[in-house]
Amino acid sequence: MGSHHADELPTPTTRAGRDGLSALLARPGKAVVALDFDGTLAPIVPDPDQARAHPDAVPALAALAPHVAAVAVITGRPAGVAVRHGGFAGVPGLEHLVVLGHYGAERWDAATGEISAPPPHPGVAAVRAELPGVLDSVGAWQGTWIEEKGRAVAVHTRRAADPQGAFEALRAPLTALAGRHGLVVEPGRLVLELRPPGTDKGVALTEYLRGVGAEGVLYAGDDLGDIPAFAAVEKLRSDGVPGLLVCSGSAEVTELTDRADLVVDGPEGVVRLLAALAAQLGSARSA
Repeated sequence: MGSHHADELPTPTTRAGRDGLSALLARPGKAVVALDFDGTLAPIVPDPDQARAHPDAVPALAALAPHVAAVAVITGRPAGVAVRHGGFAGVPGLEHLVVLGHYGAERWDAATGEISAPPPHPGVAAVRAELPGVLDSVGAWQGTWIEEKGRAVAVHTRRAADPQGAFEALRAPLTALAGRHGLVVEPGRLVLELRPPGTDKGVALTEYLRGVGAEGVLYAGDDLGDIPAFAAVEKLRSDGVPGLLVCSGSAEVTELTDRADLVVDGPEGVVRLLAALAAQLGSARSA
């Protein structure tokens, strides 16, 4: 191989990271490569609508994807936007790619090209059924109204005789009702919204890895929103699932840099790492 130096895999600086990389190389078919989009696969630009994946990102992912259990892009953006900005649709080799959008509330599968959203949290229906009785028991039924939000339900006190008094009277009982069904109360202006606890990249990553039965993971990110995913990988490692944490770029989020096993030079470095992994797994398979 003439360009052997270009395919050199960097060595993680931590013991856990070296173990994570070794596990990925030893059992790639059981490993998931998960990546943030903005700042990790796509360079950060002043206008987020202009963000596009690094030109070498899709070729590197397409070379790597056939060797691993799956490649997942986890982003706060809507799944469809990340697919468009990434250029992920209809790429040979990327049939195993999934995009988890809205922090995991949406999922796009390359195999079908379809976006799916999970059914609403079962606690929402349970709370909806019990709400009238709770409002009744508090004596705050007069003038309150219930707003259906599909994935959440809200109680407004604006029309009550004493809006602020009704709001204060309902806060504790609604918090207790939400808690019994795994929901949280988000207070607003004379409104109490009962909704599932916030999804984040850690929850999305953990659920996805569990769903595919992954025995190893590489996660790459660059920003504060990626800290829950880093924490999820650290938790998996403490449970015996090897993982490698990669930070894209070293300047801005020191908390991420400090927890990473490997710091690379932005999306350019991420893409080089993916290409090197693909090359190593490809030569191992053909050996």
